[in-house]
Amino acid sequence: MNWIFYGVLALIIFLVIDCYNRLVKNRMQTKEAWSQIDVQLKRRNDLLPNLIETVKGYAKYEGATLEKVAELRSQVATASSPAEVMKASDALSRQISGIFAVAENYPELKASATFAQLQEELTNTENKISYSRQLYNSVVSNYNVKLETFPSNLVAAIFGFKEADFLQTPEEEKAVPKVDFSGLSD
Repeated sequence: MNWIFYGVLALIIFLVIDCYNRLVKNRMQTKEAWSQIDVQLKRRNDLLPNLIETVKGYAKYEGATLEKVAELRSQVATASSPAEVMKASDALSRQISGIFAVAENYPELKASATFAQLQEELTNTENKISYSRQLYNSVVSNYNVKLETFPSNLVAAIFGFKEADFLQTPEEEKAVPKVDFSGLSD
């Protein structure tokens, strides 16, 4: 009779250890996914000074746009939480689009090989950031599901595992863009 008790006890201990290890693995995948976003944000922040200097050389009158990019770049670098980083990063992405729009007014800037290369690298980096955000939210979803499903929810509660936050899209980016073709003629 004792061997049945010890067998069941060993099975329960094994299941707790297995649940714990899976939770740790999922928590680490969440941290890894965030670090991938962080790597891409750093890459973008490293590219921006070169872009700013290139634009300054051609577009001397666009100082406000360039100053805003520098300010937002600093905010991304000094943000203390993932939510703050993403809020500043989203604003920076919008401002980078503004720089590309400024380039439309300066044909010689658009023709610059340096500007074209930086623009392409930034566009690729923005795409990687977008993909990394999707991956992060997917990994967070898997982790949070583990925290809420039985029996791993019991193990999570015992060992103090906390739910991870999803990255949210800012409300201003959810608005449907207004498209107006009334000024176009055939």
